[in-house]
Amino acid sequence: MGLFDRLKSGMKKTRDNLRGKLDSVVNSFTKIDEELFEEIEEILILSDIGVDTSLELTDALRTRIKAEGVTNPKAIYDMLKEEIRARLSKHEDTYLRCMQPGEGLDIILIVGVNGSGKTTTAGKIAALLKDEGKSVLIAAADTFRAAAIEQLELWAKRAKAGIIKHKHGADPGAVVFDAIRAAKSRGADVLIIDTAGRLHTKQNLMEELKKIHRVIEREAADSRKETLIVLDATSGNNSLIQAKAFGEATGIDGIVLTKMDGTAKGGIIIPITSELGVPVKFIGIGEKLDDLRHFDSDEFTEALL
Repeated sequence: MGLFDRLKSGMKKTRDNLRGKLDSVVNSFTKIDEELFEEIEEILILSDIGVDTSLELTDALRTRIKAEGVTNPKAIYDMLKEEIRARLSKHEDTYLRCMQPGEGLDIILIVGVNGSGKTTTAGKIAALLKDEGKSVLIAAADTFRAAAIEQLELWAKRAKAGIIKHKHGADPGAVVFDAIRAAKSRGADVLIIDTAGRLHTKQNLMEELKKIHRVIEREAADSRKETLIVLDATSGNNSLIQAKAFGEATGIDGIVLTKMDGTAKGGIIIPITSELGVPVKFIGIGEKLDDLRHFDSDEFTEALL
């Protein structure tokens, strides 16, 4: 398959959920009226596009249809595409900072809850950067989850990247300290830091992440730094809640939405982008090393509708 066909195939469940429901409703109306708008609004909400964003999209359709004098219900498809695309394309910085011109060490901090796909994402990003000709080192700063270090070692090997690790239960800040020193001494282009997704309490987790941030600021003050949150698309609206919590605690610069190939809730990408004001950098559409796709708002909208 070509890249777009793989994306379209991976998003089949999400597309069937949204487009299938829209087809059923739009084809049952011969004119555009308030009842149709209410039906569309309900479909958007049930497709995990979020209440606020669904209301915004429906209001935008009402305004445009009235202003343009549209009477054919089928015209709604193209208008909805345009409105969704406009929200997803607000942020131009969808590429990693380390892929832009610059010198010195770049640092990518990977955060998110356990099970979202942080470790596999770290490995896939490492592979992508290696393909771009960059030297990559990965820090195993998730020292709390059983087998997290071993899992990351496997992905580092697949990506042909180096790895810095300590023993299970070690201080994550110490791992990051050693990783920065090692990255500098080896002349690495990029350091990717995989972090824990759960400690005893949410407060403990956030404090640990803040500590890692302090180590980075102290040991690599001149480096370009980027924090990516990894979200599981199958979690739907819970993903938005998680993103807000991490954003408040540590700040986030970009989003990676994983497991798009196994969910009907991929529409969550729209409110996440709109409400957080943070760009989506990648979407995951499979388990293979090259199944992490750079996010393109035009491609995504076409695959969605």
